[in-house]
Amino acid sequence: MTVRDIQEHIKDIYGVEVSPTTISDITDKVMSLAAEWQSRPLSTVYAIVFFDAIHYHVRQEGKVVNKAAYTCLGVNLKGREDVLGLWVGENEGAHYWLGIMNELRNRGVEDILIACVDGLKGFPAAINSAFPKTETRLCIVHMIRDSIKYVGSKYQKEFIADLKTIYKAPGEDKASFEPEKLMAKWGRKYPLAVNPRKNHWTRVSTFFKYHEHIRKIIYTTNAPEGLHRQSRKATKNRSVFPNDAALTKILYLAIRDVMKKRTMPMANRALTISRLAVMYEG
Repeated sequence: MTVRDIQEHIKDIYGVEVSPTTISDITDKVMSLAAEWQSRPLSTVYAIVFFDAIHYHVRQEGKVVNKAAYTCLGVNLKGREDVLGLWVGENEGAHYWLGIMNELRNRGVEDILIACVDGLKGFPAAINSAFPKTETRLCIVHMIRDSIKYVGSKYQKEFIADLKTIYKAPGEDKASFEPEKLMAKWGRKYPLAVNPRKNHWTRVSTFFKYHEHIRKIIYTTNAPEGLHRQSRKATKNRSVFPNDAALTKILYLAIRDVMKKRTMPMANRALTISRLAVMYEG
């Protein structure tokens, strides 16, 4: 609820006028809980961590600016999901993510097996500077979305079908031939849609070494995006937040409520963890 919603609610039920400042002072009690949650110790190793950000308008020094709310959704070695933290800061960039990686290390994380990210420039380097052994995988769905922006609507369905033949290939040997076919068919007409496939192939190709159970998990950043959808529901009544603290309060409460409901371990947990244990000995 917005401050105005709370004001009207209390007035309707109790006939009492409560000032916006008083309501903010009361709801600020949440910040101590958020700070405690944000500084809690984390697991030593995470099998998979999804890194993503969503953007909001926040007032700062009399102006409305874009701020990024950064989230890390981890899957631990028991196959359970946990939001490792929430950070509200400058617009999304690799430099800011590097600070988050260092904070994760300071809270006890020693290794991440697989990091799933979007195509933000410099992001993999930021991750590997803190976690040198981590394998970074680009979100396939993000890459597909980025490509079809440059394809005419008449041909998008056909282009996506051809693009998916790459990512649905049984292995890297088979998949490695598909970009050439894609280039031959679409390269002349839509070079901006096809070239990223070639440029990112080294990082995308690591996808094919995993078993299908693991591929289904890391194919996309849908897991954090699902979390973000719930956050959007909680913030939909606010076009602009008065400050970072106001945004942090509501996002923390939204995350807390969502994670209470997401208590089940991931599907095929035992098989997935067993296969990861073989790939990442020790």
